[in-house]
Amino acid sequence: MPIVTFLPANKRVEIDSGEDLLQAAAKANIHVNASCGGEGTCGKCKVLVSGNRVDSDSAGRLSETEIAKGYVLACKTQVFKDLTIKIPVESELLAKRRTKIKTLTSSLDSWNEQLAAFKVDPPLTKRYFELVEPSLSDAVSDLTRINRALKREFRVSDVKIDLDIVKKLPDILRDGKWRITVLALVEKDHVRIMRVEPGNTVKKQYALGCDIGTTTCSAQIIDLESKRILAEVSEYNAQANYGDDVISRIVYAKKDKGLHLLQTKVAQTIERMIKSLLEQTQVEAKDIGFAVMAGNTIMTHLALGVSTEQIREAPYTPVFRVAPMVSGLDIGLKSLKDAPIFFYPSVASYLGGDITAGVAAVDMLDSEKLTLYIDIGTNGEIVLGNNEWLLGCSCSAGPAFEGAGVKDGIRSIDGAIERVVIEPDTFETVFATIGGHLPIGICGSGLIDLLAELFKSGAVDKRGKFHRDLDTARIREGEYGWEFVVSWAKMTGLEHDIVITEVDIDNLMRAKAAVFAGITTLVESVGVTLDDVQEILIAGSFGNYIKVAEAITIGLLPDLPVERYRFVGNGSLLGAAKAAVSKGVLDRAAEVTRSMNYLELSAEPGFMDKYVSALFLPHTDKRLFPSVHGG
Repeated sequence: MPIVTFLPANKRVEIDSGEDLLQAAAKANIHVNASCGGEGTCGKCKVLVSGNRVDSDSAGRLSETEIAKGYVLACKTQVFKDLTIKIPVESELLAKRRTKIKTLTSSLDSWNEQLAAFKVDPPLTKRYFELVEPSLSDAVSDLTRINRALKREFRVSDVKIDLDIVKKLPDILRDGKWRITVLALVEKDHVRIMRVEPGNTVKKQYALGCDIGTTTCSAQIIDLESKRILAEVSEYNAQANYGDDVISRIVYAKKDKGLHLLQTKVAQTIERMIKSLLEQTQVEAKDIGFAVMAGNTIMTHLALGVSTEQIREAPYTPVFRVAPMVSGLDIGLKSLKDAPIFFYPSVASYLGGDITAGVAAVDMLDSEKLTLYIDIGTNGEIVLGNNEWLLGCSCSAGPAFEGAGVKDGIRSIDGAIERVVIEPDTFETVFATIGGHLPIGICGSGLIDLLAELFKSGAVDKRGKFHRDLDTARIREGEYGWEFVVSWAKMTGLEHDIVITEVDIDNLMRAKAAVFAGITTLVESVGVTLDDVQEILIAGSFGNYIKVAEAITIGLLPDLPVERYRFVGNGSLLGAAKAAVSKGVLDRAAEVTRSMNYLELSAEPGFMDKYVSALFLPHTDKRLFPSVHGG
C-alpha cells in the first residue's frame, strides 16, 4: 500500500492503491482546499508533488506554469506509489486560521434582552424530588418509587424510561440518599425520564444552542436559570474541506464512506466548540441538559448521517422534514452523550431549519408589516409575509460570497480583506483586513465592497468587464485573463499579488443576480411590489458585515430606503437560543412550517428572465436602482 507524506506537517499516511490525494489528505487530517467537493472544477486543491512526476488529470484548472513546476489537483491525482506532497502556503495559512475558534460577544447583550422577556419553560424540565426511603412496610421497586413521584408532580398516567437509565438507578438513588433531580420531557399524557442525578442540581440548568451552517458553525451555552447566553463561539464547518456548497457535499456523500466522513467532520466541529464553551464558562458537560440545533435541510441530514442523495434530483425529496429527537451519542457528540438534541423542522429540501428558526426568532407570524427575510449565504433563502401568510424560496447563489469560485476569495478569517476603497483618479486601493493581519485573500463583505468600488470608479463597466485603456498598472492581463490587483505581493502574507479577475466578477454577478431574481420573483408572485415591503431583515453571520449601500450598488439588494433594512444577526442561532429557554418557540416553528408555502423558483417561468436581467451592474432596468443611477 502506498505511503503519502505531507509537508511541511511531515505527516505520513498509508492508503489503498488508486485512492486520490484528496482522500489521502482527509485520512491524514491535512487541510486541502476543495471547494467543489472533489469534482475537479474549482482548481483550488492544488498541491506540489516533490520528486517523481505523476500522471494527473489536472489540465484546464491549472496554468502551464503551475503544471511545469509539478503542481497537480489533489482530487484528480490517483496514488499508486509512495509520494511526498507539499501543501501550498495559502492552504497552510487557511488551515491554521480556519481552525481557530472565534469567540463572539457583539450580539449577546441584545440577545439576552430578548431572552429576558420569556418565561422559562424549556423543552425539558428539571425537578427535585425527596423520595421516601424503602422500608419493610414500603418495599416497592426503585423505579416504581420514582414513577409514583413523577405521576403526582406532572399529573400524568404514564412514565417512560430507557433501560440504560434504569441500570444506573440503584447507585444514583442511594448515593443521593433518596434525594434526586430528574430531567424529563413532559408530553400530554406521559413523562419521559431523560436523566436522573443524585442530589439537588436544579440550579445547574444549561442548554446548548447550535447553528450548523454550510460554511460556519456557531454555538452558545445558555443558562436557563438566568435566561442568559454565557458565551458564544464559531468555527468553520470541517465538512467544507469536501465541498463549499450543499450540492458538492451531496456529491461527496455519495462516495465510498463519504456520508460517514461528513457526519464525523461536523460532529468534530461541534465538539471543539463545546470544549471551548465549557472552558470559557466553567460549566460541566454533565450539566448541559439538552441541545437545540438548526441547519438547512442538507446540513441537518448530514449531521444525523442520513442520505441526501434524493434531495439533489427532482422532485427534490428529503428523507424527513421533522428530524427525530436523538442523543448526543447518536451523532458522535461524546461530551453530550446523554443529552437529548432537538432539531428545527424544515419547510422543503432547500428551505431548512435555519430559516424556520430565524423566522420564528424574529416573530414574523406576529407582525402586521409586510416583511422580507433574507439569509444571504451559500444559498440565498428568502421569506416574504406577515401574520397572515408566509411564502419562502431558495435560490442557488453558489459559494462566491463565501470566497469559493473566486481566485483569491476566502472565508471571513484573520487576514481576509473585508473592506475596500478605490481612489477614482489613481485606482489605488485602501483596505482593511480581519484582525489587522497582512492580507491573504478577500472575504464576502470585501468582495461586495470591491465590486461596488470597481463599478463606481469606472474600472469595470455594467457587464463587469475591465476598461483596459485606463492609466493604471492594477488592471492587467494575467494567467487567468484580465484582472485587477487589489494588493501587491510585497504587501501580503503570500508569495503573489491578490487579484480579482473577470471570471471572479462573473461568478459574483451570477450570485447576486440569483438572489435579486429570487427576491423579485417572490414579491411579484403574490401581487405586490418591492415598494410595498415595509421591513427587510438581513440574517446570517455573513449578512452582519454587508454594507447596504454597496449591496444596492451592485444590485444584490433592492434599492429601498436604508432605514427599512435591519440586521438580525445569525437568526438560526437566535432561534436555537430562544427555543432552549421556551419550548413555545419550537411550537411556533412548527406553526411556521405549517403556515409557509414554498415557491420552487426553477418551476417559475419568469425567474430565468429576471435572473438574466440582473446579470449586469446593477441591473438592466435602471428604474429599479434610481439611487445608483442618480435618479
